[in-house]
Amino acid sequence: MATAQVSISPEALKASQHSERSPDPCIVVIFGASGDLTKRKLLPALYHLEQAGNLPENFAVVGVARRPLGQTFAEEMKEGIESGGGVDAAEDDLQPFVDRIRYHQMNFDDDKGYAGLKGLLAEMDGQLGTQGNRLFYLATAPEYFSDIIRFLGEHGMAQPEELRPEERTSWVRVVIEKPFGHDLESAKALNDEVNKVFHEDQVFRIDHYLGKETVQNILVFRFANGIFENVWNRNYIDHIEITAAETIGIEGRGPFYEKAGALRDVMQNHVMELLSFVTMEPPVSFEASAVRAEKIKVYRAIKPIHFADTVRGQYGPGIVDGKAVAGYREEDRVHPRSQTETYAALRVEIENWRWAGVPIYLRVGKRMAKRVTEITIQFRQPPLLLFKDTNGKCMEGITSNVISMRIQPDEGIALRFEAKVPGPTMCISPVDMNFNYSEAFGVSSANGYERLLLDAMLGDGTLFSHRDGVEATWALMTPVLEHWAKNPIKDLPNYAAGTWGPTTGDALMEMDGRKWRKL
Repeated sequence: MATAQVSISPEALKASQHSERSPDPCIVVIFGASGDLTKRKLLPALYHLEQAGNLPENFAVVGVARRPLGQTFAEEMKEGIESGGGVDAAEDDLQPFVDRIRYHQMNFDDDKGYAGLKGLLAEMDGQLGTQGNRLFYLATAPEYFSDIIRFLGEHGMAQPEELRPEERTSWVRVVIEKPFGHDLESAKALNDEVNKVFHEDQVFRIDHYLGKETVQNILVFRFANGIFENVWNRNYIDHIEITAAETIGIEGRGPFYEKAGALRDVMQNHVMELLSFVTMEPPVSFEASAVRAEKIKVYRAIKPIHFADTVRGQYGPGIVDGKAVAGYREEDRVHPRSQTETYAALRVEIENWRWAGVPIYLRVGKRMAKRVTEITIQFRQPPLLLFKDTNGKCMEGITSNVISMRIQPDEGIALRFEAKVPGPTMCISPVDMNFNYSEAFGVSSANGYERLLLDAMLGDGTLFSHRDGVEATWALMTPVLEHWAKNPIKDLPNYAAGTWGPTTGDALMEMDGRKWRKL
């Protein structure tokens, strides 16, 4: 196995960690701040930005939630930052950052609470010089999105409120976590509600997958390397696979997952975003509007998904990492006859000049054999006439070239090609050339939210979803969901925990004479 050697200067590495664009002074307001996401991801991400010098001097965080945490919130966030990685508690002085964290207790449907929040933010503007700039982050359950958006509008917090009429420099933006709707109709309704209050360029629909360096690197790999983009089409590529597998179960989130399922939870958002990056046409620039436009073209070019090209499954009891685990129906707060899928696989085709006729296989699942998210590009097999005169078995089984992009874990890229085995006979064997992110650039403590939070503060929507993109992916998935709802499966659960899913998932590719790549 060959390993790619990467040479990068200390100056270049330092420059890559520091944005040339510095955000304006602002306040980040996190609704649902008592949840796990704020403590484990958002606050550590903001502190990492502070460490890298990417935050403005006049900056603050306000946590908003229903629980009475005013006396303990900042200290709890400090603990989350310390446990989030990249912090040496003995050496790093967190206190200046923690001193800029405030808490506001209120119910999300409490009119007076929003009035109090508005007053607190205005007071902080005067004290800290944050100039009226706001980044509202909705880290709540989806059922609260509409109320929060509406009340922000009713209390005049959705648009910049200038201290002097001649000043028009402040901004207000809102970040909305997934899931954004549960089908096409609900996504359209939520988009309409959001756009009544916020202009589309103020809205940042976040998918933390797009904060991963390996996802962003897909565009660099394709468009900064001429040797790959020239063969990135139906003339050379046989098929594409995208797998997003987890070994964990639903982690006590029974009520949420019963409403979601694998197709809504991962396929409609994470996997479709990966698919668009792999198959989009070169944008005219890396500006948000240009990148989003190409992604939407991909979604709209996907043929309606035939129900015969869909597979669903649900895990039963099994062995994961050497330990016995319960089946999905035995999980806490899950219906004993639940039809919710924990595995989903699709075969899709993109009807355009680049990809016509190239099958794309997508699969997601929980309690799988391995935790891995990977994109596989398998090229067409070359004519083998040259190698038909074999003197031994070593000439058999010549494999196709493969590019695999590992999104997580062990982030990197591998290229598989054929090579001659040393010796007097013409023996051929596949070899892998590997590029590993951690070996090349060192292990990063970043969790993906750093880039996304920074971009939101800068107003850069490149790595966020536009409403048209959200609705386009729901338009593809909703007919599948409706068909599944009308046609329950009698043999659930149909795969054991710790395996690669139901046999019907394998059959999806075998019908085309292909097999899932071994991961």
